[in-house]
Amino acid sequence: MVPVTDSAVARERALDAAEELFYGRGVQAVGMDAVRAASGLSLKRLYQLFPAKEELVEAYLERRDLRWRGRLAEHVERHADPRERIPAVFDWLEEWFGEADFRGCAWINSYGELGASSERVVAQVRSHKRAFRGYLAGLVADAGLPEALAGQLFLLAEGAMVTAGITGTTEPAAEAREAAVALSRLN
Repeated sequence: MVPVTDSAVARERALDAAEELFYGRGVQAVGMDAVRAASGLSLKRLYQLFPAKEELVEAYLERRDLRWRGRLAEHVERHADPRERIPAVFDWLEEWFGEADFRGCAWINSYGELGASSERVVAQVRSHKRAFRGYLAGLVADAGLPEALAGQLFLLAEGAMVTAGITGTTEPAAEAREAAVALSRLN
């Protein structure tokens, strides 16, 4: 173990390890000792930063949310035309689904594992999903489309995430994109 005295650095190392392990293997399959080993922190230091595994899961989901939504927005904002931004969401999903380490939606996975037993995890999952739906609502408004379309796009994207996670393919994003374009044209 290499002693880490800077709390911010130690926290990032713990979160980096937790994200890789929790997302890759599942939250319940990973113990704090595995996070300790992967982070290079002592178990004592890890528990100083996160007194309970649930707090580490909460922090992992919160940090992942900021990065995930940031990457999505960066991709979508490359399109100047507001009507092109809606299909761009699904193009980005397709890229994400094609990443070598893609294992579905971290929030859906965490909810499936811990939703019945962790209010903290439920709160993070609901916050992420609200923010994503709100982001889509903003895109719909910017494109001058009816407000109700946001919910439909949200369901298409969420369904694509679940299906891609299960099938291990990028096809659900392309199919959802086609449906999103068709819905946009109808409105």
